[in-house]
Amino acid sequence: MNSVIESEEHIALRAAVSALGRRHGRGHDREALWAEAAKLGYLGVNLPEEHGGGGGGMAELSIVLEELGASGCPLLMMIVSPAICGVVIARFGTEEQKRQWLPGLADGSRTMAFGITEPDAGSNSHRITTTARRTEDGGWRLTGRKVFVSGVDIADATLVVGRTEDARTGRLKPCLFIVPRDAPGFTRSQIDMELHAQEKQFELVLDDVALPADALVGDEDAGLLQLFAGLNPERIMTAAFAIGMGRYALAQAVDYARTRQVWKAPIGAHQAIAHPLAQAHIELELARLMMQKAAALYDAGDDLGAGEAANMAKYAAAEACVKAVDQSVHTLGGNGLTREYGLAALITASRVARIAPVSREMILNYVSHQSLGLPKSY
Repeated sequence: MNSVIESEEHIALRAAVSALGRRHGRGHDREALWAEAAKLGYLGVNLPEEHGGGGGGMAELSIVLEELGASGCPLLMMIVSPAICGVVIARFGTEEQKRQWLPGLADGSRTMAFGITEPDAGSNSHRITTTARRTEDGGWRLTGRKVFVSGVDIADATLVVGRTEDARTGRLKPCLFIVPRDAPGFTRSQIDMELHAQEKQFELVLDDVALPADALVGDEDAGLLQLFAGLNPERIMTAAFAIGMGRYALAQAVDYARTRQVWKAPIGAHQAIAHPLAQAHIELELARLMMQKAAALYDAGDDLGAGEAANMAKYAAAEACVKAVDQSVHTLGGNGLTREYGLAALITASRVARIAPVSREMILNYVSHQSLGLPKSY
């Protein structure tokens, strides 16, 4: 990595996290890796120092996730807990919410999930039907359903996107609520996924869940701003997740192509093998550059600029990851489908970045509308 692009501190962080990842590797124990990453300060590297974090930003946190992924041991909950939930609470939470949650999110002792997707809303956040109504004592009652929520079983609470009624217009507006995992009426059921991942996916039901007044994060009238302030880090970290996965797959293929010999030379000497791997490497590097731009803009406080770059980075990283995994499996032939090399499972996993947290088609919609000024189709 060129020091013109990354500082010496970032280069050192990459090296240190890479060493951690190599110690744990593909067959890692998730809890052990999470605990060691937390102890070394990597999980909370983006959170404020006054609340136990490293005082960095998305630039640093994305490096951590990318390097762990490149070593075969990505931590999916990093996208959710320190990146989305930690950032939202750090930026918009009350002082009490910051004191209650940020130190634990930073040292890994507490984890938070994030619930936004609904069965009938899909990518349309304006169709969210989970609603919150005020109670006479100033608290809230939350009712609704969420799907594809990662890691609820290992999370202490879930940051839920709901909607409250605007007293002036009667319209529903998005708001964010912290829902403890043991709240009465808050239930979960695991979704049966083909995806092989340590973090499971859940459907949530909120049946008139009673919450105190301070469960609301930030300003009730600024919920949409707060929501999108958390979604930009989600896209940046999804890009890091995808780039790390692509790098891991590519490294396996390159090593195999160097050593696998069928005729007189290793198969990597043949352009039909070498060129597609070179293309995969180029596309991963290009995606990383856009991810770095998005992180830099976000950390500088440019939410609007970061929105465009984060969407582009997520799109580019997902496409690069899928291509890298596909070409890596193809390079190994039959061996690419064996458990020994660990690539077959990535065929499914790599598609996740194309689908979540927002589909590539919705990103193309965003770019066509916001960047190019074309009219909306919906």
